[in-house]
Amino acid sequence: MDNESVNVQKKLSLPKEKGSSSGFWLVVLGAALWGVDPLFRIILLKSLTSTQIVLLEHIIIVLFVAPILWRQRSELRGLGMKHVAALLFLSWGGSAFATILFTKGLVDGNINAVLLLQKLQPLFAIILARMLLKERLPRHFSVLFILALVGTYLLTFGFKVPFGHWNEFVQVGSLFSLGAAALWGGSTVMGRLMVGQMKYETVTSLRFILALPLLFAITWSEGAAWNLPTGTLAIAGVSLNLLGQALLPGLLSLLVYYKGLTTTKASVATFAELSFPMVGVLINWIVFQEIITSAQILGFVLIWGALFVISRQSQSVKAGL
Repeated sequence: MDNESVNVQKKLSLPKEKGSSSGFWLVVLGAALWGVDPLFRIILLKSLTSTQIVLLEHIIIVLFVAPILWRQRSELRGLGMKHVAALLFLSWGGSAFATILFTKGLVDGNINAVLLLQKLQPLFAIILARMLLKERLPRHFSVLFILALVGTYLLTFGFKVPFGHWNEFVQVGSLFSLGAAALWGGSTVMGRLMVGQMKYETVTSLRFILALPLLFAITWSEGAAWNLPTGTLAIAGVSLNLLGQALLPGLLSLLVYYKGLTTTKASVATFAELSFPMVGVLINWIVFQEIITSAQILGFVLIWGALFVISRQSQSVKAGL
């Protein structure tokens, strides 16, 4: 086998390691778009269950991405079992099971404890990125990691202790939340693995298409009635919100996210995803008139400070290549 063939195989088996400041900020933007989800979901929840909304959202998105996958179907050739497993992890674990576990955690446990444990998602992503992708951590990563987690804590809970007793923290709901955090953190790593194998548009398409059979099964087993609205205006309102939900925090966010992930390490991307809770707080303030506290402002500063330093380091790595 000649050297050229060996180099081609290496490119196909390893994710890209090139640092990119622009890629990092694309991940920030993609995750930030998830924060506009409540604008659509709150209205839709008046008529549909969460599972029904996710199913309809995926059906709409698949109509858009199916032609993309068909045009780029040649990329599916030569995928190994680990790549198939990564894709199923993305579509089933990250999209379906993680959401179900998190929802059950909110129902069965202390809400504050569940939200706090969900903030451990970056830790799972960092550990898996080290194990599976052999990623090196940026300089002063542990300090930046702590600052970002403290900032996220302040965004969520302020200066208050979120629970009074240990038994409020250690519950079944806490285990559900840990499971969701692990799946979401793992999805970041699996996404980074796959964008090293195929185009980001193909990864995005497969994430939604592969999730459809599972979502059909979950929705059917749920057995909830489809309380669709009646009347032209009501149907138009739900349809527009469903379309907006599918295309903005659904399809567009993941296209931008995976585009950025092609040049961003998973351990770094998990920091960029903290833009999600920040935008969520801003939406609550601007749209739902929830006042931003001094603790949340401090949380913003800490998170954006950590993101800025990481971005500068990514830019320095790119310049040095």
